[in-house]
Amino acid sequence: MLGTVLLLLALAKPVSPDSAASRRAEALKRLLEVFGMEDPPPPPAQFKQPPQYMVDLFNTVANADGVTKNPDILEGNTVRSFLDKTHGEKMRFLFVLSSMAKTEKILTAELHLFRLWPRATNGPKRHHFCQVSVYQVLEKNEPDTPGGKKLLAARLVSLQGSGWEVFAITQAVRDWTEDESSNQGLLVTVQGPGGSSLDPPPLQFASGRDHHESKKPMLVLFTDDGRRGASLPMAGFPGGSLPKMAGPRSTRSLDRLQPCQRHPLSVDFEEIGWSGWIISPRGYNAYHCKGSCPFPLGENMRPTNHATVQSIINALKLSEGVSSPCCVPDKLYSINLLYFDDDENVVLKQYDDMVAGSCGCH
Repeated sequence: MLGTVLLLLALAKPVSPDSAASRRAEALKRLLEVFGMEDPPPPPAQFKQPPQYMVDLFNTVANADGVTKNPDILEGNTVRSFLDKTHGEKMRFLFVLSSMAKTEKILTAELHLFRLWPRATNGPKRHHFCQVSVYQVLEKNEPDTPGGKKLLAARLVSLQGSGWEVFAITQAVRDWTEDESSNQGLLVTVQGPGGSSLDPPPLQFASGRDHHESKKPMLVLFTDDGRRGASLPMAGFPGGSLPKMAGPRSTRSLDRLQPCQRHPLSVDFEEIGWSGWIISPRGYNAYHCKGSCPFPLGENMRPTNHATVQSIINALKLSEGVSSPCCVPDKLYSINLLYFDDDENVVLKQYDDMVAGSCGCH
């Protein structure tokens, strides 16, 4: 999209290199505003594989172009993933949330732990389940003292097989966002079904240091940043609409002869220079609306009642200065971006009103 915009600017009139660079910088700045950012995040220092959970979630929510399949799948409009920062202490986990905006509302927070295959045990007695408890650490150096930790979640977990276990820890994460110093991490314990001690515990979870990237402990936050698409079709772009470009005279004349309809508009993130931090999609088709809205407006032009009246007033010259209706999007779809943030955490964010679904005369 930006490449197309810059090309049209170049066709409209000659510009100096400094002017072209300034316009490109301004265009990129405004595009970042659309995506709710001040600056683009830097690409990861080295190749980094995104968590499979986040990739699967993106594929569930969006098609290959990032267009939302069903707007009701996500809770809120942002999903953030954080990997454990302890890198060693078994059953102790720490997640740094500094990259999250203060204005984001936390809807749900989940601790994802990968359950390893159970250890073989000696003797005739074998448990089929064990109790896993997740605590919020209140006293970093003395979590086992009275008042040193707070229970967040507990349940029986099968000792058969391996796989992901998910624990809801929403209130603890809300506490951390209100007071960063209160984030002393999480403690996980494994006990017998009745709370008895198991030494060594038959159940272990993958750690960030000793196991494959795809099995690392992870905190997943479902949040809402308060952004919502406006009712006006083009309100998603700062200033209310995309800049009007003056193309060649013959092209403009041809556009007026063609009926209002939807046309492709490619947005290529590599061309813009964002491919280093955006994981998916590599680009998308935003589409745009172009064409005339001549009198009389047919149903195929999907006119509003206001547009129909305006068309009649214009055709009959009943009032001076009244133009014919405009060809604009009358249905807009959201897109989803999967990307690395400033701290190299993977984020899935949904943006409203980014793809013209259909066009009409308004």
